Amino acid sequence: MLSPRLYRLFWAVVLLFVSTIGGAFAYRWIEGWGWLDCVYMSVITAGTVGFQEVHPLSTEGRIFTIFFVIFNLAIFTYFASVITSYLIEGELRDIFNQYLTKRKVEKFTNHVIICGFGRNGFRAAEELLKNDVPFIIVETKRELIETNIQNLGKKQTHLFSFIEGDATQDHILHQAGIKRARALLTTLPKDADNVFVTLTARQLNPELLIIARANEASTGNKLLHAGANRLVRPDVIGGTYMANLVLRPEVVDFLDIMNGTGKLKLEEFSFVDFKPEYQNIKIEIFKKPHIQAHIIAFKDNLKGFLINPNADTILGQDDTIIVLGTQMQLFAFAEEFTHKFRG
Repeated sequence: MLSPRLYRLFWAVVLLFVSTIGGAFAYRWIEGWGWLDCVYMSVITAGTVGFQEVHPLSTEGRIFTIFFVIFNLAIFTYFASVITSYLIEGELRDIFNQYLTKRKVEKFTNHVIICGFGRNGFRAAEELLKNDVPFIIVETKRELIETNIQNLGKKQTHLFSFIEGDATQDHILHQAGIKRARALLTTLPKDADNVFVTLTARQLNPELLIIARANEASTGNKLLHAGANRLVRPDVIGGTYMANLVLRPEVVDFLDIMNGTGKLKLEEFSFVDFKPEYQNIKIEIFKKPHIQAHIIAFKDNLKGFLINPNADTILGQDDTIIVLGTQMQLFAFAEEFTHKFRG
């Protein structure tokens, strides 16, 4: 499928080609010349080069040539303007950049797709970038892409790329590597678009983690039925946060610290993240003197979350532990017990 930037060039070439072939058929029908003479006459007439006719024209041929020249002047002017815009206004450069972006996107795997690059999409991109998680942005507005990518900074540009297109279109999601992705975040401003993206993404990749934005409460069930794993309602989150600043401000400050704005952070480690020798054993083994990160929660695949789990709790298949610590403490924990954060 052609990109929008190539449509004008495509149709300009098609019009010129159709006009030339049509002129050749007309000369063949009116004058009865051979095909080579007809094509040659059509080309020199369409190109308005002023060469002499290959044969004397009949009265009908002259009348046709008058209208054919006028018609082709318009087509040739349009063709010339399109070629000029591609050469002078940087269209060819943009197309080449799009080709390079497409090649870069094709190399992404186990990445996150962000549909919509407004305020929510930008914040999600910032957080993913902080954690070295690769992602691809899908957005229709080019100026929004350029502005927000500039705000992300020039560091770690290998971790992200973008696609200028409509995320509700199947071919755009295919282009974003939907079948190779680990998750999709749809943050589009219209709930209907988020529902459509969720439904399409779920059909294209049944195993994909889909997190969808819902502006209206009534949209929540639709998104869940469409295949979303989790819902986010910015107005609810914002309102709840503001109320908690009044009701329990210290708790909010503590949560903010763990949310990446302070020294402490939370990290999760699933069963498959751990080295084989640390699987199917009691979690007390993780409490070593030189490991200062703390296990504050344990998600059992049957019982759900356990806060401050007992040391005898066994880490089994599909279980996850939540660890609290500084960046260095979490890194030390990961280096000691897991495959995470390696190479």
